Amino acid sequence: MTANADYTREYFAIMDSLDGDVAGRRAAYDYMQGSTAIVHHQVVASTFVPRLFDRETREAMKRTAETAHRILVKVIERYLADPAYRRVFDFDPRLEELILLPRGYDSVLPFARVDTFFDEDDLRVRFCEFNADGSSGMNENREITASVARSETFKEFARRHRVEGCELFEPWVEAFLGIYATYDRRVENPRIAICDYLENGVVDEFHVFAELFRARGAECVVADVRDLSFDGEALRDGEGGRIDAVWRRCVTNDVIDHWDASQQLIEAVRAEKVALIGSFAGHIAHDKQIFKALFDERTTAFLDADEVSFIEQTVPLTAFLDENHVNLPQIRENRCEWIIKPTDHYGAEDVYAGIAVTQAEWEELVDRFANGRAGHPFIVQRYIRPFQTETLPPDAGIDALADGEVRREPALYNNLNGLYLYDGAFAGVFSRLGPLPTISKDMQGMTAATIWVD
Repeated sequence: MTANADYTREYFAIMDSLDGDVAGRRAAYDYMQGSTAIVHHQVVASTFVPRLFDRETREAMKRTAETAHRILVKVIERYLADPAYRRVFDFDPRLEELILLPRGYDSVLPFARVDTFFDEDDLRVRFCEFNADGSSGMNENREITASVARSETFKEFARRHRVEGCELFEPWVEAFLGIYATYDRRVENPRIAICDYLENGVVDEFHVFAELFRARGAECVVADVRDLSFDGEALRDGEGGRIDAVWRRCVTNDVIDHWDASQQLIEAVRAEKVALIGSFAGHIAHDKQIFKALFDERTTAFLDADEVSFIEQTVPLTAFLDENHVNLPQIRENRCEWIIKPTDHYGAEDVYAGIAVTQAEWEELVDRFANGRAGHPFIVQRYIRPFQTETLPPDAGIDALADGEVRREPALYNNLNGLYLYDGAFAGVFSRLGPLPTISKDMQGMTAATIWVD
């Protein structure tokens, strides 16, 4: 059993000894309101109580993340090398075209975040999903950590323990430049563009990274994919500036949705005139079909025994929501055992846990999404009950409350731990919590600072 719960109880005890540290909570809330932790024009919801993880937890998370990355890299490499293996996946032909575009540098999966349900009592882990280049949350963690670190509660806890936050910015800048250094057509002093469809992107986070690239001497801009142009020799941003390397933050289903408007970027990659970090092959890890593919005998054939055992222990049973792949009546009748997800979306869109809806609603959802009726494939996955920890709900509205009205009692929230990987090395954690079976911003979810202890 880890010490995490003990650390959290100690944190609450310190807070109680400070009469709830209401001043610290007010200051943290005010900090967040003026912060850059903004997603879709709204400051993210957060908690005053960090997730406090001990050394054993850190080591288990590192081992889990890096093992998953190694397996995902093997799958991507086999897909690229073996046309027969590609039939394990059911991709739009345009996606397959993107995945097979040349890469030109060593790293197969440069940036990833594997989201996990982590049991802090016995260190067992189950995966929720894998995310590649579109992964975000780094700036949320940074700003929330800054907001609580000024409080007397945190300062007292830090006097008692050795504490360390997750530094998720400089290590990625270092990793990105190292990956670019292996690019076949690299140039000195490359000009970098962080690219997305900006209405979908976490733009404030992009600009923080851009400043850090500039501090390293690399010119960096934030650009919308649709503003790029390619003249056969150089990819250029909307201002006409040459781009030598792209950090791809756009997910591939958005590329498909904006197919015609994205051709300038695609053509530059095809002509090997720009380094796309990461390549579109990262979609293989991002697409939720990967959970089914990992159990396919064509996959287990090239994995070693330890890797197969790892998959069996950590990957929940997953199948297409299709009568050719699952027993639909059984899915309808046992809603609390299952969760429905689209294979290729993000932000928890159209994700439904059977435990969170009525039987009638569940049957309607199965009917709506089964057998491709939604126009794109869905999967059904064994529902994993998240690990719960004590925390404080977001302090929204604290500025309008008297000190005595501010909640001090802990509440139990579900946990979802996103484990970041920079070029295959474990980098830190995106700690999300929620009171409902599905943990997302749209489901009253919030983010906590991640702190390593002792």
